[in-house]
Amino acid sequence: MLILHGLEGNHDSHYVRELTSLLESHGFQATAMDFRGCSGEPNRLARSYHSGDTADLDFIVSHLIKTKGKLFAVVGYSLGGNVLLKWLSEKGSSAPIKTAVAVSVPFDLAACATQLNKGFSRLYQWHLVRSMRSKYQQKFRTRPAAIPQDTVRTLKTFWDFDENVVAPLHGFNGADDYYQRSSCGPRLKNIHTSTLILHAVDDPFVPRHAIPAASALSASTDLELTPAGGHVGFMERHRFMRPRDWSARRILTHLRSHGPTPVSSVQ
Repeated sequence: MLILHGLEGNHDSHYVRELTSLLESHGFQATAMDFRGCSGEPNRLARSYHSGDTADLDFIVSHLIKTKGKLFAVVGYSLGGNVLLKWLSEKGSSAPIKTAVAVSVPFDLAACATQLNKGFSRLYQWHLVRSMRSKYQQKFRTRPAAIPQDTVRTLKTFWDFDENVVAPLHGFNGADDYYQRSSCGPRLKNIHTSTLILHAVDDPFVPRHAIPAASALSASTDLELTPAGGHVGFMERHRFMRPRDWSARRILTHLRSHGPTPVSSVQ
């Protein structure tokens, strides 16, 4: 099975490590995909990755099926969840996997960009935009910059970064066009694969009005809402008050309900 990380994450993000460890202890073979530029070194093209880019996912899925024989499931977190759901909607009934899980999805990218520029959510925006600016500056330190470095240094919001960097680098006519063409929310009806979406009502990235209603989902899609959990949080108390990731265990339960239970751990 394949795991997709969120914005500015990678294969070593805590939620990816937590899920991988749990799945492999129950006999699943898990592979994590790093989006372009997220592996620790810049990718070699001017372009990078974004919320609506499904081509790289499609390539990796095809590669895994070719080399492993089959692919059982894909799990996507945050941005990776948006990419996954958009890809499933594009594939329709021809999606080559048995099931999928998406966690803390930014269903409406424009609404999420607005939300992240409000109140406490601006702390998340500040951290992520600073990371994206730094990655851009590192990438173009030894090559001609596609967008002037002086411009990139001034960008402070998601909308600013998407308008000035993401959109021109990836062929969109500005941030609004990028959001409209990349958001998975309006496309959920086109998903044919059995899909579980886990989402917390108190997610600081996603305003409540952006959470899809039951009427926006396909018959094969289940949306489970929890009152708390934040963004890719879902921590619960365990032994000796130590926290553990509830969403990882919920994902495991979902996967085991859709196929034979593996009997041995795969390293």
